[in-house]
Amino acid sequence: MGVKGSLQRGGILLSLVANVLMVLSTATNYWTRQQEGHSGLWQECNRGICSNIPCQTTLAVTAACMVLAVGVGVVGMVMGLRIRCNEGESLRGQTTSAFLFLGGLLLLTALIGYTVKNAWKNNVFFSWSYFSGWLALPFSILAGNLHSGKRVEETAQKTLTQRLPSCPSSKPRGPLRDSPTH
Repeated sequence: MGVKGSLQRGGILLSLVANVLMVLSTATNYWTRQQEGHSGLWQECNRGICSNIPCQTTLAVTAACMVLAVGVGVVGMVMGLRIRCNEGESLRGQTTSAFLFLGGLLLLTALIGYTVKNAWKNNVFFSWSYFSGWLALPFSILAGNLHSGKRVEETAQKTLTQRLPSCPSSKPRGPLRDSPTH
């Protein structure tokens, strides 16, 4: 199993955690809280009554990026599981890593857009749905990094092979061959 298998298992676990956090963040309405209630990407709740939020460009971009991040993250996780079960080649591992990094980039775009939209408002505090989105970000990026485990193992093997000499030859090499014998 070795390094490759351990890194791939770690990548799958981290991508699973990232996807759960992204779905939880996207689906819940606790991105911000005010004195009267709370709001998310889809609904705003005031005094126990929830209603749909009217279309706002920044909020629509945030919601679209979150949904795309979840979709890309799930595809990346499924690709990682498929590689793990079928022992896929490194090209698939690189594609999986790219999907997970893309999911992290979309997530970062969504969270920055939402932060810019709401950071200047008075009496508005970010809540747990928003923070679970931020928590998913490092998991997504780390998962993409760990899914490139085959390249890490190949690099380690190449380095080890270069450091260990193969069969010693009968002729001395380097400065010993050119030095005069007394």
